Amino acid sequence: MAYAELQVTSGFSFLRGASHPEELVEQAKALGLAALALTDRNSLAGIVRAHARAKALGLRFVTGCRLDLADGTAILCWPMNRPAYARLSSLLTHGKRQAAKGACRLDLADVSAHAEGQLFALIPPEAPDRDFAELLRALAGRWGPHLHLAATYRHDGDDAARLARLAEMAKAAGVRLLATNDVHYHVPERRPLQDILTCIREHVTIDAAAPLLFPNAERHLKPAAEMARLFRDHPDAIAATLAVVERCGFSLDELRYEYPDEPVPAGSTPQAHLAALAWEGAARHWPGGAPEKVRGQIAHELELLGRLGYAPYFLTVHDIVRFARARGILCQGRGSAANSAVCYALGVTAVDPARLDVLFERFVSAARDEPPDIDVDFEHERREEVIQWIYETYGRDHAALAATVIRYRARSALREIAKAFGLSADVQDALARLVAGWGHEGVSEAALAEAGLDPADPTLRQVLALAAELIGFPRHLSQHVGGFVIAKSRLRELVPIENAAMPERTVVEWDKDDLDALGMLKIDILALGMLSAIRRAFDLLRAHYGIALDLASVPPEDPAVYAMLSAADSVGVFQVESRAQMAMLPRLRPRGFYDLVIEVAIVRPGPIQGDMVHPYLRRRAGQEPVTFPSPELEAVLGKTLGVPLFQEQAMRIAIVAAGFTAAEADGLRRSMAAFRRAGEIER
Repeated sequence: MAYAELQVTSGFSFLRGASHPEELVEQAKALGLAALALTDRNSLAGIVRAHARAKALGLRFVTGCRLDLADGTAILCWPMNRPAYARLSSLLTHGKRQAAKGACRLDLADVSAHAEGQLFALIPPEAPDRDFAELLRALAGRWGPHLHLAATYRHDGDDAARLARLAEMAKAAGVRLLATNDVHYHVPERRPLQDILTCIREHVTIDAAAPLLFPNAERHLKPAAEMARLFRDHPDAIAATLAVVERCGFSLDELRYEYPDEPVPAGSTPQAHLAALAWEGAARHWPGGAPEKVRGQIAHELELLGRLGYAPYFLTVHDIVRFARARGILCQGRGSAANSAVCYALGVTAVDPARLDVLFERFVSAARDEPPDIDVDFEHERREEVIQWIYETYGRDHAALAATVIRYRARSALREIAKAFGLSADVQDALARLVAGWGHEGVSEAALAEAGLDPADPTLRQVLALAAELIGFPRHLSQHVGGFVIAKSRLRELVPIENAAMPERTVVEWDKDDLDALGMLKIDILALGMLSAIRRAFDLLRAHYGIALDLASVPPEDPAVYAMLSAADSVGVFQVESRAQMAMLPRLRPRGFYDLVIEVAIVRPGPIQGDMVHPYLRRRAGQEPVTFPSPELEAVLGKTLGVPLFQEQAMRIAIVAAGFTAAEADGLRRSMAAFRRAGEIER
């Protein structure tokens, strides 16, 4: 008999589920389940990850949610189609916008107002009574065949009688009984972690938590045969799960994100308007005519942007930057956007493509099939003006900040679990100090002994084991530092929106990776204190010396600046004021802008641990010959004397030396950047 598990709590029901969405999907596939639904509490925060993994594995995934209402009623909800999904997302937005950050307040009237196209399953309380039976009948009268009654085998000795009572209630109300296992982790071995999450959530130690914990380790995914055995007296409850899956045809692939229409002159198009603005900007930068190399780069970028349909996005960024400049707010594009000649022409960045070899494909590539991601820094004291202008211009229903998933790291995981085990504050501190030695193998016995702890203590060993499992788990959602999502349609119909902790801020439930997975564009509106300082410096130059400068017109390659930096006189100089940078400056002795690019890149954990620093310095000083593995790689590594230092070089090496496609090379770059978290570098 086939079976689909339709009540599943993941780590995105914060401090409740003890498995990641991907783990649950993988286990469901391994068990041969017909489908899996994710039903986190009042949240769709984990569904993109589950959908993506299920799609990769070929498992049927059902989008869902558990609605915990203000009066204690709990209902499972699965949208059958795209309009129903929009109503579910809008319902969650409604509940979250009328509650504090991280909370959701809904009642039955709210659910009924958004019920069209949804399938429901009412979750019975511990002891279903007459009032519950009346509620079931009332909802059945309201929602008809769309309503089910959820039933779970609890292994408490009363299951046969309780399931019989629930079956009678369902029959009397005219609804179907629906089998679920109320899954909270993918395998039984995660039960201890689930117990600890309960302790953390309820602020109790494990010794006092017994009444709050599940009585057994049965809340894991089970194969169809086992679920059929448990519900052998109610086979229709198993069959009902497949009927729900059959009726729920919605997939996240149906979400069609549309970027808002930007106003363009009459008779023009976004692409034509972008091209006109780019060439006007080029004429301002080069009154005598742009160099042929730059003209070719702008034409190449405009052709690719037109092919990929990104012109409206670039017009939005241009509009935001134009607003800031009109208000006298200094701003500057950062990151891979500096590889764009169009961004320079539009005034988004001040990186002159005539001076550097820009690699536009690092920024936008048809092969990668991913949206561009432009980060713009604004003066930190005035960024809020820009944020509120975006809200006012596009409307609260069309613009919101992206989320950031706050996850447990080694230090916080150790502290929380040690506290849950009732360990003293000094032991918690001692464990936290060992985090620097935390690797894939955890903390060594020698390190524990050196810290005055007993490596053989079973409680301590359990704390360390559980901490290793907890690392990487979601703790809560926070707002992204400045990533804005802007949509043509109502954003609440794509993803739930909640209040941020800061007044007048709203945040979608999905983070950058989720947005990227669904092709939703994001603009990063970031704050940078150094821009405030630079703006004040420009004001002082204008007031006292009559010199008018902006970021693009600062005189390049000033020898006095490089002499100052080579002497490590860099206190207060952005990016090169750390002790490590001040130690490197006299050794590298930068003489030009690209030397500074290398200086900033080389003092990082990757190049240091990869033994790239000393070979580069020796080659730069003429103490070691500059060699290349092949003539083809000389074109990739020539500027860095044969030593790979940049992500662009990693991508090019993979393409030139290993035959990777551009998409595969970008996948390698992503895995390298996130290998500690994602662990996909081997693949």
